[in-house]
Amino acid sequence: MIMGLTGDSEGQLLIQLAELVKEISGLPECRNSCKKMHGNLVRRIKLLSPLFEELRDGNEESTMKFEEIKGFELLKFALDSAKELLQSINEGSKLYQALQKDQIAYKFQQMMETIEAALNEIPYDELDISEEVREQIELVHAQFRRAKGRPESPDLQLEHDLAVAQKEKDPDPAILKRLSDKLQLRTINDLSKESVAFHELVIASGGNPGERFDEMASLLKKLKDYIPTENSEAGTSEGEKGSMKHRSPVIPDDFRCPISLELMKDPVIVSTGQTYERSCIQKWLDAGHKTCPKTQQTLLHTALTPNYVLKSLIALWCESNSIELPKKQGTSRSRKPGSSASDCDRTAIITLMEKLANGNSEQQRAAAGELRLLAKRNADNRVCIAEAGAIPLLVELLSSTDPRTQEHAVTALLNLSINDSNKGTIVNAGAIPDIVDVLRIGSMEARENAAATLFSLSVIDENKVAIGAAGAIPALIKLLCEGSPRGKKDAATAIFNLSIYQGNKARAVRAGIVPPLMRLLKDAGGGMVDEALAILAILASHQEGKAAIGQADPIPVLLEVIQTGSPRNRENAAAILWSLCTGNSEQLKLAKESGAEEALKDLSESGTDRAKRKAGSILELFQRLEVKEDPVSLSSL
Repeated sequence: MIMGLTGDSEGQLLIQLAELVKEISGLPECRNSCKKMHGNLVRRIKLLSPLFEELRDGNEESTMKFEEIKGFELLKFALDSAKELLQSINEGSKLYQALQKDQIAYKFQQMMETIEAALNEIPYDELDISEEVREQIELVHAQFRRAKGRPESPDLQLEHDLAVAQKEKDPDPAILKRLSDKLQLRTINDLSKESVAFHELVIASGGNPGERFDEMASLLKKLKDYIPTENSEAGTSEGEKGSMKHRSPVIPDDFRCPISLELMKDPVIVSTGQTYERSCIQKWLDAGHKTCPKTQQTLLHTALTPNYVLKSLIALWCESNSIELPKKQGTSRSRKPGSSASDCDRTAIITLMEKLANGNSEQQRAAAGELRLLAKRNADNRVCIAEAGAIPLLVELLSSTDPRTQEHAVTALLNLSINDSNKGTIVNAGAIPDIVDVLRIGSMEARENAAATLFSLSVIDENKVAIGAAGAIPALIKLLCEGSPRGKKDAATAIFNLSIYQGNKARAVRAGIVPPLMRLLKDAGGGMVDEALAILAILASHQEGKAAIGQADPIPVLLEVIQTGSPRNRENAAAILWSLCTGNSEQLKLAKESGAEEALKDLSESGTDRAKRKAGSILELFQRLEVKEDPVSLSSL
């Protein structure tokens, strides 16, 4: 069912996609060397918005097929990756991006291909959307398809200027001016941000961003020396320029931190004798590094010794040049796009938090119910509620003996989990075991919403491991067997997502998932054939899953699906059959004796590309089996 946010994972998925497109559309405009690539990707993704909005706001009673869910899940993964790439371009080092433009262009090209492949998995003809929206999405899909084979043209002027600036000790100011403009490094503030980005790059790369490290450091220094002079000369007469230059002194190299390239305010010495800014080297050490960033020598210890002599020299230099020693940066945290709290119901949230923390059981139940609704309402509320500290309190209420309070708490957490940052907060609050308990013993509504919450959290790979280890899979299988139609679908979607992790495949098989899946597969009127096939297909890639499926007499029903099922179901059935027959002569003989050859020949001509490959592979196995059984015919060839 495609619904707003009632614990239904399909509706949640559509809301997540809509918000992802909104967040990407709201990213700041890129103004550096990647401007064109960045702008084209954002523009194309923005055009997907009407599809998700129309599906999200459409008929609440319509049911989304499992192949559609899979297609949208692939698209969500692609858009998450696109958002990460776009943000890295906005926030990353502009010099690094310019020097690595070919590699970055390749990343954008891969991203176009990933999104196009995901769009290719969505059966638009089967979606309940207007003709106008269908035409727009087909147009966008065509744009992504064309973009795959259209690499970014090189910026020859930029490449030339970078090469000259790197080679020459004192590059022509005209070249530095062009680089400054192209890379949007025009002011001291721009250069400060670039230094921070460069610092982050050093930390993230383990101290070795590659051969470009020295080139970047040298270019940044040349631009740092050029920009103050350029800024000071702007708007002055020729007679004033000479004296102005003297008021923009070049910072001595010994006064700059080797990591950030900024003037040091709290220099400290490490065991190799090198001096760094305290905050920079501390961040390096906190990241687990045991080497000196500049020399790459192993540090004998991690003690930091204040360099009082250098600190005094820096202070004297600053005083003599009328420069204020840089102050420590504030600790104010930056917000992600779309996380502004200006539009949230802040007053209501504060009031509800007081009731949640200190109220009686009735007040807590009512407060949890209100937070559930507020979290459903909009993205800003989800950020505000989390920042107010509601998540740990809601996790505590998961253990409430009042069924309604428990339902409100788990559904509020489900709605909050739509925000990716909140997923981590929920897990860090120790929610997973309590959600699993709700899934085991809660009311049916609470169990179904617990399943949807686990699906939402399992989008993050490490959570798949934790959820499986907490014993969620047996409880999900139980819900798959006895839940409402919506509950069964929530359970199936969660099991499918968890089973992407190899260890959870074994857990699912050992918990007895194959027999109920086979029952759902054989019940054509139950509405769960798509889900059962998709889960069986992923389990068949595991040896224990393959063995368990093989013991359930699967071949007759698989052949029936191959003959009469939807394209995606025929593909999954063929994939399961291929896994069963590969390396197992008994299953191969049984499939052949059951008349699989004719069905597979038809599939090899009329199926999806993957289905054709699987059908062809099984037919080849049949041919080898014939040769093995009849060696005489081989000798007569």
